[in-house]
Amino acid sequence: MLSGRGKWRSHAKSDREKAIEDILQVFLQSHPTNRLFASVIKKTIVSPKDPVEVAFEQLASRFDRYLIRLHKNDNTQRGIIIFDKSTYETTIQSLATDFRTIGYSWGVIRNFSEVPLFLDSKASRLIQLADILAYAIFRHFEKGDSRFFSIIQSRFDSEGGIVHGLHIQQ
Repeated sequence: MLSGRGKWRSHAKSDREKAIEDILQVFLQSHPTNRLFASVIKKTIVSPKDPVEVAFEQLASRFDRYLIRLHKNDNTQRGIIIFDKSTYETTIQSLATDFRTIGYSWGVIRNFSEVPLFLDSKASRLIQLADILAYAIFRHFEKGDSRFFSIIQSRFDSEGGIVHGLHIQQ
């Protein structure tokens, strides 16, 4: 979108930037219980492990911990993770099953209602929003460009001043 490829080619860069900011504002202004979770990993740091597996373990565990916190406050919820279609679908499905049955580095996932689902972003506005959120995070950590990240930074899951929803391994 920002680079002006495809259907965005005919729009001025300033309009593309404004569109991204507007989309991020939609998330920022959404219901306060909507939380953001992300994992930023430098591949060389986790090598020889698969960075996708490391990232998914971080996301799954942090989301599960969030649901546990809700439960302890008499707000029992079950969660679901939805991904954009990917070549990692089989890997992530397998990991999710393992996390629920044999566990992961910090325990067993207990609060997922379903294995992760995969949707084509062309068919889902929710996945398109997730893509824009991920892009804002990427621009911040990979390019040092915080103009989009600063909009959403306050929406990472946190409690008591501790940010739980953002894992950084660089």
